[in-house]
This record gives sequence, structure tokens and C-alpha cells, in this order.
Amino acid sequence: MTSRESGRIKEADKKRVLDEASRKRRARKALEALEQDNFHDDPHADLVMSKKIPKFQDNLDTSKNKKGKKPKNAEYFKAKYRKTFSQLLEEDKTLRPDPPNYGSAQAPPSRFPERHFCAVCGFPSNYTCTSCGTRYCCVRCLGTHQDTRCLKWTA
Repeated sequence: MTSRESGRIKEADKKRVLDEASRKRRARKALEALEQDNFHDDPHADLVMSKKIPKFQDNLDTSKNKKGKKPKNAEYFKAKYRKTFSQLLEEDKTLRPDPPNYGSAQAPPSRFPERHFCAVCGFPSNYTCTSCGTRYCCVRCLGTHQDTRCLKWTA
């Protein structure tokens, strides 16, 4: 008589399992990728518009001043002089070299235990992927994780 086994247990030996150092490296690379996606300068900011192109909006605009130019609002200046996070940090260092500033801000460790959230949906999670260590909250999120995320972009 043969004993019945779970299919999940049979496949566990075939799965690739990352050690703790690989998991940390993978998490760091994912954060770096997110940081790269965060902010980019507008690639079209330096383009010069051709004067040969007809300007249809000029005829319809009634909010022009006497010289024929449209007044510039705050949104124009926000877009033109937008700064990256690193530029804002440098500016903060020069304006306020003495604490308190962003670089010197500190908080004591939390009295409460660390909270874990699902990497798929963001709800609180109780489970961890055996292969890569990513957190998930339910079987549905585990399926999504295994189909789309698990060990897809490891280095």
C-alpha cells in the first residue's frame, strides 16, 4: 500500500530556494529599480518648437496681457524648476547646515513588532514564499506571485 503525498511537498525539492544574502540582494535591487523609475527629467524639455507650425490656440485665448503673451502661473514655474530628491537634500544642507534637518532626523526603534505586508495586494501577510522569501497573504496572492514575480528577476 502506498502512502499519499501532497503535490506541493513533492515539488518542493525541485524549487530553487534563495539563501538570506541572495534575498537581501534581490530586495535591494528591486528598491534600486523603483528609485530609478521614480523621477526622470522630461526628455522633451530642451526641444525648440518650430515657428513655422501654426498656433491655433493663440486665436482662441482671451487671457493674454497687452504684449500678446500669456501670463505664467505657478504650475509653469513648478514644472520648469522641478528638483530631484537629491537636489532637494543638497539644498537643505546648504540652507540649514546645523541640526535639525533631514540628514540629522532620527527616531528611536519602535516598541511594536515589525509589520509584514503582502507583496501582491498590500494587505497584512502571514505567509512567506519558500523560494524567494516574499510575503503573501492568501492562496490567490501566492498564485499571482508565482506566475508573475517569483524569481523572475534574480541576479
